[in-house]
Amino acid sequence: MVWNWQLPDWPQFVYDSSLLASLENRFLQEAGGTFAIFKHLDDNDKKNFIVELLCTEGMESSEIEGELLQRESLQFSIQRHFGLITDKHRILPKEEGMANLMCTVYDTYNQPLSHETLYEWHRLLFNRSNTEGYRSHEEPMQIVSRRYDRERVYFEAPRSKEVFKEMTAFIDWFNSFKEEKSVLARAAVAHLYFESIHPFEDGNGRIGRALVEKLLSQGLQRPTLIAVSHIIAKRKKEYYAALDACNRTLCVDKWVSFFGEVIVQSQDEALRLIHFLMAKCTLMSSLVNKINERQEKALLRMFAEGPVGFKGGLSAENYIRITKTSRATASRDLADLVEKGALRKTGRLKQTRYWLNID
Repeated sequence: MVWNWQLPDWPQFVYDSSLLASLENRFLQEAGGTFAIFKHLDDNDKKNFIVELLCTEGMESSEIEGELLQRESLQFSIQRHFGLITDKHRILPKEEGMANLMCTVYDTYNQPLSHETLYEWHRLLFNRSNTEGYRSHEEPMQIVSRRYDRERVYFEAPRSKEVFKEMTAFIDWFNSFKEEKSVLARAAVAHLYFESIHPFEDGNGRIGRALVEKLLSQGLQRPTLIAVSHIIAKRKKEYYAALDACNRTLCVDKWVSFFGEVIVQSQDEALRLIHFLMAKCTLMSSLVNKINERQEKALLRMFAEGPVGFKGGLSAENYIRITKTSRATASRDLADLVEKGALRKTGRLKQTRYWLNID
């Protein structure tokens, strides 16, 4: 059985970039539009947008690998990086590691890639004190599925002793970015190329998706304002199937088409987030001097959950926990927020839930 990296023309991936022409145009146009809207936010809201975006990317990228992070802890860690908070006691190790990786990729997008960069990313991701290199074990690095006592090898990566040479070639390719190349196709190939080498013992998926963010940022010449992992998580089965289809071939038209769609959809989600933050500014500005501190705290906590908000809506119990108040006061506060148009109410009695009243 021959894997893609064993083929004579490796790593010359073959694809027709014209397949992405319409997506490429849409990506570049919408990137400009998103950035133009972003510039109209004040500095604090810009930072909050970046925090929300990086938080979403970190959460989803980890979840794709089956690791669930605590959103609040991850958010606190990213906020701390951007100077929005100074408190650290509510930040957990795994969340801190992912936050450090996301923020480093964002801050250093324009720096060339190197072995040392990747080692540092890996160290940050796993919150380790020492920088480690690529995998070194003698056993094959295999992607294996085990179901009903049956084992299937989906993919086997190059042997550990070949990884440094393969990664040197990958880094040279990554740093030789040419403007005439399709940004979307290059991002798709970068991710596939990296995952085919699978240089680390663990964390390859998360670091591979971080490389996509870096390459897109370099293509746009500014930090990208999208969260690719959010869409990949929604299309997880398609994502793995598309990667699997490339395991034994260097012809990757279907893969670059799929990944190009993912990137453009990620951009649409980012635009939705910007509009959400603008709606937040409008709503909170309209309530200045009209609500009490408890109500403001609850609304800001709801906004912190992002466009989706609290799963299932805000309950009276949630409000009591957030504001540390009595049930009677919570009922009055919530009714007042509904009357002022800040919240909308659904359900009755124990099923009553409250939602942010924004488009």
